[in-house]
Formats: sequence, structure tokens, C-alpha cells
Amino acid sequence: ALARELNLPIVLHQREALHELLAILEDADPPHRGVMHCFTGDPADATRFLELGLHLGIGGIVTYRSAPDLRRAVQMLPADRMLLETDAPYLAPVPYRGRRNEPAFLRATVATIAELRRQTEDEVARATTRNAVALFRIPLSIE
Repeated sequence: ALARELNLPIVLHQREALHELLAILEDADPPHRGVMHCFTGDPADATRFLELGLHLGIGGIVTYRSAPDLRRAVQMLPADRMLLETDAPYLAPVPYRGRRNEPAFLRATVATIAELRRQTEDEVARATTRNAVALFRIPLSIE
């Protein structure tokens, strides 16, 4: 309610409470403006968050072969609702898994997303940058 009153985006982080969070959001006068940080759900979860008006933050976990549900969700996401995240210092992407994560490793996440979506890395980078600029109202011109 405060974010809506101040016209600010919300940033949501949940851990082992996905369905509880969805229930709260569905009861809290959607649509919402914001991002589901470090999204790790499946296509059905992605659809529910998208229907609530949220963007989905995609980080290094998408590079893990052990995350097939997330990888399928990324393939179906609308290009205008996806953001990139590092979640530094955690969740470094392959081939840096196990190391302290840092923003420079985001290129590996972009490469995986581009491969999954059959896009170029530049297309993914431009779209997600545009999305971040628009959502957070960053005073930056993006072509």
C-alpha cells in the first residue's frame, strides 16, 4: 500500500513461501508494480506473478542444469517483464558456481538466457536494461 501511495516499485524476496506470498499479493489489490527478486519458480508460478503485474528477476540459478523449471519459465517470459540480477555475493552462475558472485559474472547469465530464448545476448541485455530503466524510473536513455 505504501509503495502504491508513493508510486514506487516493490521488490519482493521470498524463501520457501512462494504460495503464501502469491496469496498475499492476490489479496492486496493487484496489479502491483515491482519485481519478484531471484525468481526460481516454474512456468505456472511465473504466470501468476506476471498476472499480478510484476517483473521477474532472473539470476545465476538459470545457468544451473538442476533448475529445469526455471529454465522453462524463462523461455516463456514476455521480453518486457524480465530483469537480470546477480544476487551477489550469492548464486554465482556456471562456470563460476561456488565462487563469490559479482556483477561481472552477469554475462554468463545473459548467455544462458539468450540461448534458452533463441535470442542474441545483445537482445537480452537491451531488453532487460530497458525494463529496469522503466520499472525503477532510472534517468537514462536506452535505444
